[in-house]
Amino acid sequence: MSATAPAAPAPGGAGPDERLRRTSPLRRLMGRPELGSVVGALAVFLFFAVVADSFLRAASLSTVLYAASTIGVMAVPVALLMIGGEFDLSAGVMVTSSALVSSMFSYQMTANVWVGVGVSLLVTLAIGVFNGFMLTRTGLPSFIITLGTFLMLTGLNLGFTKLISGTVSTKSIADMEGFASAKSVFASTLTLGGVNFKITILWWFALVGVATWLLLRTRAGNWIFAVGGGKDAARAVGVPVARTKIGLYMGVAFGAWIAGQHLLFSFDVVQSGEGVGNELIYIIAAVIGGCLITGGYGSAIGSAVGALIFGMTSKGIVFAEWNPDWFKFFLGAMLLLATLLNAWVRKRAEATT
Repeated sequence: MSATAPAAPAPGGAGPDERLRRTSPLRRLMGRPELGSVVGALAVFLFFAVVADSFLRAASLSTVLYAASTIGVMAVPVALLMIGGEFDLSAGVMVTSSALVSSMFSYQMTANVWVGVGVSLLVTLAIGVFNGFMLTRTGLPSFIITLGTFLMLTGLNLGFTKLISGTVSTKSIADMEGFASAKSVFASTLTLGGVNFKITILWWFALVGVATWLLLRTRAGNWIFAVGGGKDAARAVGVPVARTKIGLYMGVAFGAWIAGQHLLFSFDVVQSGEGVGNELIYIIAAVIGGCLITGGYGSAIGSAVGALIFGMTSKGIVFAEWNPDWFKFFLGAMLLLATLLNAWVRKRAEATT
């Protein structure tokens, strides 16, 4: 049996071409964006497993997963957008807008609930297209563009709801045709082994799987990393920068549509003022999961881990019977610690390459 031939020398006799070097499993692991968040998630899990007796119960873990999924459904597309180098400050209120459109259209038109769901999808995607189009055509920062959209949607949510319903909440659509089937898709409960799991957990897992495949196995994934690393350089090598960014904003809109339908069909009414501030939680989950503020680096799995940390922290405090007023403190501390850990891991990974 012949030995494997050595790597060909690089031009000029400088040694083997680094593209042909074998990368050890440890080095590949150190280079993963979500490594720091996984370590943080294990630490949070062990901490609450010790201080909260009920934390390890199956029902408690189901509650943690549900809390994580309500954030994770949005954290996944927000993470992809951040990898692409942009933000969306309208993501939180867009969830409420999606639910309001679905509810009010169905009620006012006395149509099958599924008609309202379909109209809501079109309207929500249109908001995503608007954000992406304004960003690519004006050249303004995404912070300014989406801040404007955030303020407009906040006003539209309240204004239209009061104009049509006379109050700040929508009318109940629980007795309308199609409500039961729509609830089974967006807000049902599955029972496995005697433990109840919300269907949003499945939506969350599905989005993580699709987003991971998109990032790592498709040309579009390469485009996302490229535009996040530098849009001018990406455009120079033929990447469709405008189309990629608009697609990313549509992805956030699609996540908002799913979250909005869950909100509607869980309670059958929607408060017009909901969602304000949630956009920061989505961004926090993505950052804890390893996404860089500057773009070009991160993963969908990391955003899922960040959302899981959020779920464990929010519910762990309750199971430990602590004052929930401390939740924001722990969330802020986790953000700082995870960001520092992610930066350290990234430096170590770069130092070993």
